[in-house]
Amino acid sequence: MNDASWNNPLRDDGDRRLPRIAGPSVLVLFGVTGDLSRKKLLPAIYDLANHGALPPGFGLIGFGRRDWSTEQFIAEIAPSIRENARTPFREEVWRQLTNGVRFVQGAFDDTDSFRRLRETLDDFDAEHGIGGNHAFYLSIPPKNFEQVIGQLNTHGMTDQSRGWKRAIIEKPFGHDLASSQVLNDVVSAAFPAESVFRIDHYLGKETVQNMLAFRFANMMYEPIWNRNFVSDVQITMAEDIGIGGRAGYYDGVGAARDVIQNHLFQLMALAAMEEPNSFSPTDLRREKEKVLEASAVVGDLRSHSANGQYAAGYQGGREVIGFLQEEGINPTSVTETYAAIRVDIDSRRWAGVPFFLRTAKRAPRRITEIALNFHRTPHMPFSQPDIEQLGVNSLVLRIQPNEGIQMVFGAKVPGTQMEIRQVGMDFSYTGSFTESSPEAYERLILDVLLGDPPLFPQQREVELSWQILDPVLDLWACSGTPEQYPAGTWGPANSDAMLARDGYAWRRP
Repeated sequence: MNDASWNNPLRDDGDRRLPRIAGPSVLVLFGVTGDLSRKKLLPAIYDLANHGALPPGFGLIGFGRRDWSTEQFIAEIAPSIRENARTPFREEVWRQLTNGVRFVQGAFDDTDSFRRLRETLDDFDAEHGIGGNHAFYLSIPPKNFEQVIGQLNTHGMTDQSRGWKRAIIEKPFGHDLASSQVLNDVVSAAFPAESVFRIDHYLGKETVQNMLAFRFANMMYEPIWNRNFVSDVQITMAEDIGIGGRAGYYDGVGAARDVIQNHLFQLMALAAMEEPNSFSPTDLRREKEKVLEASAVVGDLRSHSANGQYAAGYQGGREVIGFLQEEGINPTSVTETYAAIRVDIDSRRWAGVPFFLRTAKRAPRRITEIALNFHRTPHMPFSQPDIEQLGVNSLVLRIQPNEGIQMVFGAKVPGTQMEIRQVGMDFSYTGSFTESSPEAYERLILDVLLGDPPLFPQQREVELSWQILDPVLDLWACSGTPEQYPAGTWGPANSDAMLARDGYAWRRP
């Protein structure tokens, strides 16, 4: 296999030509029949196997309610892997991977189910020499965490005396500060802090990693990455889809808890942090925590936040229903599908620079980006008609889709007149590198199996994030139904007003 087949995050740190390979281990996947498992987790595991990043003795145990044998389970997941895997489907890789696949039928409240799981793990350890290295992926609702972890504890599956035991937890990490602390107490009673991996798949995306390289490996950008040059920072995660079949999860959670508390606060912390002493987990975490500790939604919360629900409208030329008409949604629901807040960071670097964070369902397009908008030049030696089409200079980091970086600046239009127009200079990953980027879950699952924690938020970061967001959520809980916005638009009018009252405007991606 040639060198271009190995992408950077999956290479061994000692020799960049070699892949990082997990040691003998078993991954137990709870929620194995859910959408996340089918569309992301199982394909990511196959792609890791296809890259040679999993050992021959790797085991995958699915735990679910379905009355399946292991053979039926393998037959059920094969189409999802063929459809969603990033790498080509190879029969020899699939055969080797499925040699280590097992399925345990059971329910979270059934003691016998967990006894069978323990027996399956013991058998696998004995047959494949795993050595007791077990990771438990909880791709399940948070309300089930205590029950599942309690069962694992009762049946001795969290015992660290032989091999390592690790817990992988999907967000949201609670629904507010108090519940996140209760959840942490439950998890930490069974697993030590260094064995708990809180998944934020955005932190596994290549562009998020590249932001650190962009800032700290280049001299030309870091000197202007501060309040002297930056006017405001806008972090956007927009989706052009509605809630789909996620009514049971989404109603009562909403856009702010689903996206801002974890993904966007993590992106903000990485964009705003000071240069770490190293990229060790401790040093990275320390700098992110400093940002979150200095962050707050200050002043009038009502003026510095906005929420909304998508109403019926047109998406891609097709008429779509509103949130309150979606199947499974309470017609009187006050859950927001659009959320925006202004965060101020009380530090020497960022004092006076607002960070605007927003997330939306049923936006005109799917986009996640971080945009640094710069101050206007203090003097313009041009007439007003010359600069009518000139906006602000911006540096935009695109997280998805079409990962890359864009510089937005003014340039003269060819011709005899001095007319300045906004243009963009674009860097795209796909156009500049032959290496293919791994999916975020590939990187993160491999990091868990290797015990490499830099990309995973710890409990302190989770609690600081809730401290920022909780006052806003409390306000919205008392405010009634969020403002409606037509599907296919960039959000409610109160979001535009939130920026306009301070002299800013949303960037149109």
